[in-house]
Amino acid sequence: MHIAVLMLALMTVVNPAAAQAPAQPEARPIKLVVLGDSLSAGLGLAGQDAFPAKLQKALQAKGIAVDMTNAGVSGDTASGGRDRLDWSVPDGTEGVIVELGANDALRGIDPDITRAALTEIVQRLKARKIAVMLCGMLAPPNYGADYAARFNSIYPDLAKTFDVPLYPFFLDGVAADAKLNQADGIHPTAPGVDIIVGRVMPTVEAFLGTISGQRR
Repeated sequence: MHIAVLMLALMTVVNPAAAQAPAQPEARPIKLVVLGDSLSAGLGLAGQDAFPAKLQKALQAKGIAVDMTNAGVSGDTASGGRDRLDWSVPDGTEGVIVELGANDALRGIDPDITRAALTEIVQRLKARKIAVMLCGMLAPPNYGADYAARFNSIYPDLAKTFDVPLYPFFLDGVAADAKLNQADGIHPTAPGVDIIVGRVMPTVEAFLGTISGQRR
């Protein structure tokens, strides 16, 4: 027997793994877009401290690969997000986290207008076969109970109507906490973003799991 052939045979006996097929390549990253306003754009923060960047890092730490796009525009309303939807969410996107409505509530925009804009965003994304996750927002108390009831019901209603996952309140655990917000009292600090990411992670993981399952 040729010496090289003999050595290969001996290596295979000693180390059977040497004869196994090469490992399969890792699954390609999920293409994810965060469509939002200043809360996701990262107003007042370094780029690496914005919500999408910190979310991507947290997902990577759990072995979940995502190709993340921060499509947050400071000052944007739900209607603004709808109007730029096609160029903010490029072809090939597999999932969109919608974080819009905070500016609508701050400006007292008619909740019917906000509802219509968010409805169209969800409809158009689903028509493109793009998975959608909603991040809810709550109206500030200064517009009264009637406005709050009309506004706050938008997100759970849409989640139920279109069967999409909902994280009920994007600023949960951070809103009204001076230590976790910048001087304006509205936009989270970097530690505030950490809390948002930590709390939203279970919903995002389940959302991405659904996307992965649909690839098979």
